[in-house]
Amino acid sequence: MELQITTANFEEEVLKADLPVLVDFYADWCGPCKMMAPIVERIAEGYEGKLKVGKCNIDDEGDLAGKYGIMSIPTIIVFKNGEPAMTSVGALSQPDLEAKINGVL
Repeated sequence: MELQITTANFEEEVLKADLPVLVDFYADWCGPCKMMAPIVERIAEGYEGKLKVGKCNIDDEGDLAGKYGIMSIPTIIVFKNGEPAMTSVGALSQPDLEAKINGVL
């Protein structure tokens, strides 16, 4: 299941999480973000128990996007122990995204 990540829950859900957390920074108007949405959903199902998955709408959460230097979307960041461990910018295939995730798990 994907969480909606906001400024209000970011610390609790991402920085203090027991598991690594994938955060998909996206916007509703972004075509490549829409292409990534079903892939991120499948990752959430496939990695349940190993990885938390959340989505952060940059239009609603501009402060978080600014803090992590999000210049282009989609940007996916995997946080591990409260720190960004992997960043990927742009649309990816599911195998490519899984390879990057597996590299930090």
